[in-house]
Amino acid sequence: MSGTQNSLIIRLLHDRPMLLVPGEAELRDLDEVANRDWLISAVEAGRAEVLFAAPATNVRIQQLTVSAAERKHLAKSLPFLLEEQLADDVESLHFAMSPMDKLNYAVAVCKQSDMEHWQSVLADLPAAQRWLAEPLLLPLQEGEWSIVVEDDLALVRFDTCEGAGIEASLLPALLESALATMNAPRSVVVYGFDQAADTELLPVPLRSLVQWRRGGMAAAMMISDTALAQPNLLQGDYAPRLPLARWWLDWRAVAAALAGVFLLQLVATFADYRSLKNENLALRSAVEQSYRNAYPRGAMVDPEKQLRRQLATLRGGPQSSGFMVLMEKVGAVIHAQSGTSIASINYNESGGDMRLNIVAEDFEAVEKIRAGINAVGLEAVMESSSAQADGVRARLRIEADS
Repeated sequence: MSGTQNSLIIRLLHDRPMLLVPGEAELRDLDEVANRDWLISAVEAGRAEVLFAAPATNVRIQQLTVSAAERKHLAKSLPFLLEEQLADDVESLHFAMSPMDKLNYAVAVCKQSDMEHWQSVLADLPAAQRWLAEPLLLPLQEGEWSIVVEDDLALVRFDTCEGAGIEASLLPALLESALATMNAPRSVVVYGFDQAADTELLPVPLRSLVQWRRGGMAAAMMISDTALAQPNLLQGDYAPRLPLARWWLDWRAVAAALAGVFLLQLVATFADYRSLKNENLALRSAVEQSYRNAYPRGAMVDPEKQLRRQLATLRGGPQSSGFMVLMEKVGAVIHAQSGTSIASINYNESGGDMRLNIVAEDFEAVEKIRAGINAVGLEAVMESSSAQADGVRARLRIEADS
């Protein structure tokens, strides 16, 4: 959200959290249940942004110009660049910064103990996403100084990130010092409740430039825009953290249910894996058995691939065509000769010839087979023959007739 009219500002009054609603003259005491509930409902409905106005007397704001070399390591070196300007040990201080342009930065410094104290005071209230020093909430116009006088406290804003909170009695000295180091403003807007007394607080050179307006901080907020105010004190160790513990309380039942579903799915997946693994082993065993039935001898590396290769050899190619032609013709001759069987076949793919071991009833049957093979256009040569108890065993070499 932009603009302070969409912002609800938490201020501390005597260390008690008070709610400033732009346009309302009176602060709402957040220790009262009704005011706290109203703030919570406004935040939950998304009607407003909550800001915390860090007490100006506890926060130092200034603009810092650095070199290009210093800018690279500014996050670590910032405390030491300002060390000589600070009365406290830098180890006890909290530093926040925001870039204004390439070499100019808005810087805010306060004690770490103050940050921790403010956290404890605001712990039970809706979280403010931005903590800004009080002077940064005042209206800002080019060439204009803004001052709010409230009781014995005065807030002053000179520029984007230059201002202070000071006792009202010390305001003249602060403004005289500013006139000595800054350009004089075209106008000074003063918010207060006693025009004469408020004007008397300004040095004489500024009194003619005064535009006095009735009201305190709430009146100033009506025309202020804090959307670009910087720096936010919630940096480093104090940056907002994700509410993991609260999220866990809200979602642990859902998380438990999801974890149970995931576990069941994991168990089912593992069971499917075991079942598929066993099926795969059974299939591989069947493939290997089938391969051995077809090829009892020889190495078996990848039986499926080897079987596919052998089938491809039988189905196509010039060598497989020659083998099928030979087998078709030789098979017909042997089938016609009763009492004859083939004992073994050895086919030479490179030469295109075949060795055939047959068992016949007698030598006459072997000769008829040889003659029959020659008659179908092939050349059959008897390489050996021998008589055995079951008949005659002969070895023939068969090749296409050249």
